[in-house]
Amino acid sequence: MAERPDAEPRTLFDKLWDAHAILTRDDGETLIWVDRHFVHEGSHHAFAMLKAREARVAQPDLTFGIADHYVPTRNRSAGISDEGIRRMVGQLEANCRRHGVHLFGLDDPRQGIVHVVGPEQGLTLPGLVIVCGDSHTSTHGAFGAFAFGIGASEVGHVLSTGTLWQRKPRRMGISVEGKLGPGIGAKDIALSLIARIGADGAQGHAIEYAGSAIRDLSMEGRMTLCNLSIEAGARCGMVAPDETTLRYLRERPYAPKGPQFEAAAAEWLSFQGDAGATFDKEIVLEARDILPTVTWGTSPQDAAPIDAHVPDPAAVPDAARAAHIRDAIAYMGLKPGQPLGDIAIDRVFIGSCTNARIEDLRSAAAILKGRKASVPGLVSPGSSLVKRQAEEEGLDRIFTAAGLEWVESGCSMCVGMNGDLMKPGERSASTTNRNFKGRQGPGSRTHIMSPAMVAAAAVAGRLTDARRYLDGDRS
Repeated sequence: MAERPDAEPRTLFDKLWDAHAILTRDDGETLIWVDRHFVHEGSHHAFAMLKAREARVAQPDLTFGIADHYVPTRNRSAGISDEGIRRMVGQLEANCRRHGVHLFGLDDPRQGIVHVVGPEQGLTLPGLVIVCGDSHTSTHGAFGAFAFGIGASEVGHVLSTGTLWQRKPRRMGISVEGKLGPGIGAKDIALSLIARIGADGAQGHAIEYAGSAIRDLSMEGRMTLCNLSIEAGARCGMVAPDETTLRYLRERPYAPKGPQFEAAAAEWLSFQGDAGATFDKEIVLEARDILPTVTWGTSPQDAAPIDAHVPDPAAVPDAARAAHIRDAIAYMGLKPGQPLGDIAIDRVFIGSCTNARIEDLRSAAAILKGRKASVPGLVSPGSSLVKRQAEEEGLDRIFTAAGLEWVESGCSMCVGMNGDLMKPGERSASTTNRNFKGRQGPGSRTHIMSPAMVAAAAVAGRLTDARRYLDGDRS
């Protein structure tokens, strides 16, 4: 991304956009080049569009198939028992084979959730435009990429042309300054932000995260943060590449190697916003103000620190917001003013593209080690490679000794497409990204939080502050 002489200072997003823009129509839509396209089982509609036109995938070498949303997490060796799911997984295999697209399928030891596999394979690189038919594609922006989810017709357009028509988002800069406290991480930052600005607070914007607290995050933490950008309504989220990025990418299978990596790394480190670049909106958070955070309602914006209470709609002057609170607490079976720490749960789930990487599993295992869960639960690693690493480290034995179920990789109970569901009325503490009505099964009630907080809730049988266990409480 060469600098333009005498140009106005540009944000990182502006630079990525300009580097990929092919042409702009009179209506403001811009045709952009796509560097990576991930497809999964739900992409069969787009492949059907190609078949109807007798067309081929334009860039098969830049397209990658991953089986994740519908795949079973138990008894895989016995095959897929559900006929519908078996057909969808088979369609993905057949479409990838027909078009010469590499597939990370069920028989591949690298299989996993698309937003975990892409980064760990080195397919996600700084400066790229990355798309997938999944809203949480924003995850890949942690590497300084412009990554976003697209709809079925758009998937078909990218498959056919390697390009996509887009309207340029506005720019939002979010800085988090200072040091996070012990036991507080990226999930708490994200939920605190969404609670502050609302589920549509970043609508129509591309978010750039900056500040000392962001620079201190691992790549896993940055992926969690960018993953949840979509829950604030953003088109994407991104973090400028730095040495942390390079350490993660070095020796990844699809990343450049040797001298090519060093040359690429020098270019990646230049992918920064210019001094003096302006944003349409700017927000600054202080890390010291961020506490362990949980959701209480039916939107990620319904979040508060664990020591807070369920809000009282009668005390909220905004009529629309009060109505939402009233509806949410009725669905969740809660009472106004109820302490969040008094909410009992029925089960836990640790997994999803938001929080199922090795760092997340280690965080949860650190709480559960030597303790017993008071409720049942499921732990689904983000990829088969994460699963193998966790087993080499003995994390699986910690989870099973605590009483939780250790299963294969997939989207699993995050969205419940594969049969991993909660029963109606059950309440979960979950590391996932959405707490919408019925998200984890019809009538299910979901509280989203960090892996450490979910592990603490498993032990306590209720929502609780994970820091009590970090301080040595063995109860």
